Amino acid sequence: MCTSILDDPAALAETIADSGAASTPADESVVADLVTANRILFREGVLDAFGHVSVRHDKHPDRFLLARNMAPALVTKDDIVTFDFDGRALDANGRGVYLERFIHAEIYRARPDVMAVVHSHSASVVPFGIVQGLPFRAVCHMGGFIGVCAPVFEIRDVAGDETDLLIRNGMLGAALAQSLGDGNVVLMRGHGSTVVGDRLRQVVFRAVYTETNAKLQSEALRLGPITYLSAGEARTTARVIDMQVDRAWDLWKMQTEGKV
Repeated sequence: MCTSILDDPAALAETIADSGAASTPADESVVADLVTANRILFREGVLDAFGHVSVRHDKHPDRFLLARNMAPALVTKDDIVTFDFDGRALDANGRGVYLERFIHAEIYRARPDVMAVVHSHSASVVPFGIVQGLPFRAVCHMGGFIGVCAPVFEIRDVAGDETDLLIRNGMLGAALAQSLGDGNVVLMRGHGSTVVGDRLRQVVFRAVYTETNAKLQSEALRLGPITYLSAGEARTTARVIDMQVDRAWDLWKMQTEGKV
């Protein structure tokens, strides 16, 4: 019988001993941007008390930065922990860490091009991972990075039908990374989604517009047949809109700081 997170308060977190491996600290600007990313994703409704965002270490490409186990909106620079690709913390110092850090670890391991990862349970996206025969596709130019069909990770194919749907270990993380392939978004049946990018600001942008695209697709389905973006339109719009990522980031950052 699978364990309920209601019966196990520690189900979403874990305390692990530091691996002891030496690590040159990440640049302060990288850490600061990761804190900002957490705040933006909360404010934009992608993350709530749960979900997480990470960035590849700027000095050690075989490591990544992720907050300790906590609500994203509360993350500060002192909450950032360094991990290796086996999910081992280098500097947690006894603090609890996210159980699903293996999502990030295995994607970074499989995709050297990925520099940042967001895992969320955003409500508008989840339905597309549970309704069969209804692919999640780009419906507007801002969602071109989604492409013609985002894959759905089915954990039952890997671990049977008595799991809690969480990515608890490297084996499940590697299976998720395989489902993602060379794409930018993978849905997780009954769980949420994971979005990747080649830089932190880009992945924040993509996570926000993954949620936006889901809302638009759901609304359009109520009206009638949808004209989705073609493969060519998705590629072209993704390339063009990607040049505007900083414009969105600057606004969202100022909003989290109460400046606008």
